[in-house]
Amino acid sequence: MKTSEFLKAACTIGCIAFALNATAQTNGSAPPEDSQTMGQHLDDGTITAKVKADLLTAKNVKSTHIHVRTRQGIVWLSGTVPTVEDKAAAEDVAQNVAGVAGVKNHLKVAED
Repeated sequence: MKTSEFLKAACTIGCIAFALNATAQTNGSAPPEDSQTMGQHLDDGTITAKVKADLLTAKNVKSTHIHVRTRQGIVWLSGTVPTVEDKAAAEDVAQNVAGVAGVKNHLKVAED
């Protein structure tokens, strides 16, 4: 296995483990009225992890500077990518993840 493939796989596993761990933590206090239910929060965390993993392994997206947030199935992409094509490809990758209701693409194209 090539080193880059190994690193991608390790990052993917790490992202998923981090997301699942973060969604499992609670602070014991009552949630605010407008907050998500635990099921929604877990689903959003899972979606975020899957989007991050798919972006890391996508051959048509050349940036690791993409930040992903999910709220009620809507994925927000932010950060920078090298080209307009990478911006569109990142949106396509996110949209094709199971459970994604929509994508808000706030990625910026890096200027040379």
